[in-house]
Amino acid sequence: MAEAGDSSGAGLGRAAPPGLLPLPCGFTPGSTAGSRHRPSPYSLQRCRDPFVRRRGGRGDEEKGEEEEEEEQEEVLPAETSLLNKLIRTSLVESCHDVEILQRDPNSPLYSIRSFEELPLKKELLKGIYMMGFNRPSKIQETALPMMLAYPPQNLIAQSQSGTGKTAAFVLAMLSRVNATEKYPQCLCLAPTYELALQIGNVMESIGRFCADIRLTYAVRGNRVPQGTVLKEQIIIGTPGTMLDWCFKQKVVDLKKITLFVLDEADIMIDTQGLAGQSIRIQRALPKSCQMLLFSATFKATVREFAERIVSNPIMIMLREDELTLSNIRQYFFVCRSREEKYEALCNIYGSITIGQAMIFCQTRRSADWLAVAMTQDGHQVAILTAELTVAHRANVIQRFRSGKEKVLIATNVCARGIDVQQVTIVVNFSLPTNLQGEPDFETYLHRIGRTGRFGKSGIAFSMVESQDVALVEMIEEHFQTKIKQLDPRDMDEMEKLKN
Repeated sequence: MAEAGDSSGAGLGRAAPPGLLPLPCGFTPGSTAGSRHRPSPYSLQRCRDPFVRRRGGRGDEEKGEEEEEEEQEEVLPAETSLLNKLIRTSLVESCHDVEILQRDPNSPLYSIRSFEELPLKKELLKGIYMMGFNRPSKIQETALPMMLAYPPQNLIAQSQSGTGKTAAFVLAMLSRVNATEKYPQCLCLAPTYELALQIGNVMESIGRFCADIRLTYAVRGNRVPQGTVLKEQIIIGTPGTMLDWCFKQKVVDLKKITLFVLDEADIMIDTQGLAGQSIRIQRALPKSCQMLLFSATFKATVREFAERIVSNPIMIMLREDELTLSNIRQYFFVCRSREEKYEALCNIYGSITIGQAMIFCQTRRSADWLAVAMTQDGHQVAILTAELTVAHRANVIQRFRSGKEKVLIATNVCARGIDVQQVTIVVNFSLPTNLQGEPDFETYLHRIGRTGRFGKSGIAFSMVESQDVALVEMIEEHFQTKIKQLDPRDMDEMEKLKN
């Protein structure tokens, strides 16, 4: 792919007008124009992650380090989305059909079974196949004909990470661009710097053979002086920086934008200020501009936001496969201390055959202690906590998936969205609770639900102290399920688990 000013190579261009960094994929956030030292934002050092909220019930600002370690880790939705994008090695196949809600009954609907059925240039077909897409995913089958239709149609789509929706709207943007015109024509908004770069990576891969189309990023650190003439046809960025480019620097003429994409709308709503910034940009677009909006969830607030952004849309939904407890055997042990919990864990390992196991702890301090204890006893252990950068976490998960470690110890960072088919056992070293000390039902479901994925049966164990047995009863009542109490020293009971 040709760099700015390099005419020797073909591919999606990444221009660098005076004062504008050519590509932020490797530059340090906040660096100035012309900087040559551009390390990856996904560096693997252990550090406090900016996405992470830490919560505790004390409300004391002068906590010591030990107290801080005991706080529960809570990860922002944007980080979970980014992690899922990094660890996806293949498309998520859903058993659900795509549901279509159509406003205009005269608008024709059809789906496609191959990319050749679409009005795509040969350069884009070559790029999509080089990306490893042999045939359209379910969301692409339905959404792409709508995105590429003439006259253009507005679209709201609910689709989870890994379904191929990014590639779909990237194809739409690359198709809508008039390569002979050297000014911004397509805008794409993402809630964070890192997610914007991920979309750009997909665009660069699919558009690698599109020599006359250029891309730039409206993200922090990528500064444009007022009066700069942008020649890139596609801009991917975050709402705040895009707002500055459009209204302060005035380097983007929104009246010339023909396609507007808003990705991760549910995260936009959860992040203060982003929804309002996005609406301000959208209101300045021409009425003829095609609008595409995507969201992983579609609660009432998302629906209200989407309908303010997109007029007269076709709406398509690809529901997420629901987690279930019906094929999971659930047990709990009553323990007096973490040492007794560890003894029970060792008895489980000595009694049943385990492929791979995930063990969930409520705090990072507990996870660190358990990892040390298991490593000293000869187990191959990986640990996943919020202090690791997103890229480091992705690397830990990939190692676990490939079997390099048999045990993954995690805090709630890993409670949802990560599927490892070889996991046969999930252990709650402590039950998930909220700030009020009540069971966190959703986290419990996402923790143990992954051992029962893909139609397999699984086993889940929970370690509880005597005063917390009531939490087990509350979980049983909430899910209308049975969690059987076991004595880890009763070898006859443990022997039955093999069957």
